[in-house]
Amino acid sequence: MSFFFLCSLLFVHCYLYMSIGTKHESSLHRELKFQYAGQDGQTEAEVAGFVADGINAEGEYFEVQTGSFGPLKKKALALRRLKIIHPVIIAKYIEVYNKKGRLQYCRKSPRKGTPWDLFEVLVYAPDLPLIPGLVIELTLVDAAEQRVQDGRGSWRRRGVSIRDKRILAVHERITLKKKSDYIRFVPFKKNEKFTSALLAIKAGINVNLARKTLYVLKKLKIVKNTEKQGNSLVYKLNS
Repeated sequence: MSFFFLCSLLFVHCYLYMSIGTKHESSLHRELKFQYAGQDGQTEAEVAGFVADGINAEGEYFEVQTGSFGPLKKKALALRRLKIIHPVIIAKYIEVYNKKGRLQYCRKSPRKGTPWDLFEVLVYAPDLPLIPGLVIELTLVDAAEQRVQDGRGSWRRRGVSIRDKRILAVHERITLKKKSDYIRFVPFKKNEKFTSALLAIKAGINVNLARKTLYVLKKLKIVKNTEKQGNSLVYKLNS
């Protein structure tokens, strides 16, 4: 799908901006809820004193989570069968509107998401994947982010507010059901030693994210420390 074609689609959705902000839930969140519920499931399912985003036809509860996974631990323990859906934006297209709701321009963000982005949020609950019945599913998408020039947003964006995000395309779903599924995040051979810097290079991520990844994988006993090189810890896959 070309950038110019996507931009033309953005104009079709100009009217959406006027209704954004009436709910805290983004269009992206809402779209995923209905996708995972399907025709025979339901959204906003209440159970054991909690409200899940929905339940599918197979009786599996699900929660769409874009932020920290920390608050989900109690819910996961109570529901016993929960799928956490974490959207990863591979390509983001930014639409900027004026106060009257007219699209001023659209552009593609230079940042590209990767499956390793999971560890930005999982680092706050590194033992969550060990809960029986818990599944984490990454949904890799292209998304449009709607912004408005209202003077109320961050100074970094010069007062432009983020109003909504919506899905443009779904590329892939990565399902993590058991501990061994997380080995995919260690692109090294069984006895190969590596540091966070080497992981960052191999995975195409920054060193800070590589450190968070290794912190979680060590908690899951996927990797272990073997030695230290200067100030850097050396890891290898746990046998």
